[in-house]
Amino acid sequence: MANIVAIVGRPNVGKSTFFNRLIEKRQAIMDNEPGVTRDRHYGYAEWCGKFFTVIDTGGYATGSDDKFEAEIRKQVKLAIDEASAIIFMVDCRDGVTGFDKEFANVLRTSKKPIFIGANKADTPDKTLLATEFYELGMEAEIYPISAENGSGTGELLDDLIKTFPSEGVEDPDAGIPRIAIVGRPNVGKSSLLNALLGTERSIVTDEAGTTRDAIHSYYKMYGQNFILIDTAGVRKKGKVKDDIEFYSVLRSLRALEESDVCIVVIDAERGMESQDVNLISLAQRQGKGMIIMVNKWDLIEKDSKTADKFKKDILEKLAPIDYIPMVFASVLNKQRIFQVIEKAVEVFGNKTKKVPTSKLNEVMLREIERYPPPSTKGKLIQIKYITQVNARFPSFAFFCNLPQYITESYQRFLENKMREHFDFEGVPVRLIFRKK
Repeated sequence: MANIVAIVGRPNVGKSTFFNRLIEKRQAIMDNEPGVTRDRHYGYAEWCGKFFTVIDTGGYATGSDDKFEAEIRKQVKLAIDEASAIIFMVDCRDGVTGFDKEFANVLRTSKKPIFIGANKADTPDKTLLATEFYELGMEAEIYPISAENGSGTGELLDDLIKTFPSEGVEDPDAGIPRIAIVGRPNVGKSSLLNALLGTERSIVTDEAGTTRDAIHSYYKMYGQNFILIDTAGVRKKGKVKDDIEFYSVLRSLRALEESDVCIVVIDAERGMESQDVNLISLAQRQGKGMIIMVNKWDLIEKDSKTADKFKKDILEKLAPIDYIPMVFASVLNKQRIFQVIEKAVEVFGNKTKKVPTSKLNEVMLREIERYPPPSTKGKLIQIKYITQVNARFPSFAFFCNLPQYITESYQRFLENKMREHFDFEGVPVRLIFRKK
């Protein structure tokens, strides 16, 4: 059994602050507003040589004003079922509340080791208040801690790791391809993730902005493991309303930066918008593999030319980027959603492809001999040798006598020939011209 720790409790007791402290990153969004965290959020931590997975959860509550309350409770229960140990977070400043008592009853049904973290015990006076939580009547040790400054957390973690069945794995994600699902708000990103996984991994509603953190999930297809990342919707800076949405967008852009392949989801009814173009341009600059998934295709009235017209319109808006594959799908009807992942596998293969130097020179030097670079200022340009260089995406060095005189139009010609012969669909290709 893996070492998995779920951090649970009512809203606004400091679960995300403690989560970020354990994983040593500002990965989960923190705010004084209750209900910021909604979905299960995973990270990796280490203490005294023991490695473990940490799950941050939304605040468990009943009868609150939060419209996501029932879905958050469902996510919390899934985290408890998945965990091998549980940290029940409470607040020393507020003392025992009705929500704490109610949630304690939920945890009593669990057979997992439980540790009560009495948070916000920042001073000796506050630490004494932690004894109030014995009123919950749970067979669990109470640890006065401060998730913000770290005091008291060492004692909790020392006892926690004693319950682990193994040493754990330092980085179980190492070498696994990451596929980020990105796009504007409410285009169906979380619905796509849930449909692929066959489980409610992300909360889905008709309200834009439901997803806030970047949600990581494991997925296996064609014998290959992947990490699928559901992200918050990204919209124009001027339309971002508050701090929480600002940090949600920031996490989405970071997820895009850390991914290998991006599935850019667009709404068939609204078409390609400027923010979609901005996302794709950003992904191209960062050397990411890309797929465009046109969701809600079932809602469009179609004839035999509809898809071609839609594709032409997208390519016009993206010009000169013309190498991204498109899949017309419907998450609601599960139409072609697995084709999206199949295409993502192909794009990842293209992104990591290594072309043998001998084959590269055999093919490309023949094309160059057929259509040599145009002479500039009466100077004859000769490309003598080509090799692939180590980089995050396909990059090739062309050695020639006068690299400064290679025109942009000829560079595009060479890139098109590279794509024609070696299939780099879905990934940017960089050509570097060096003097020899």
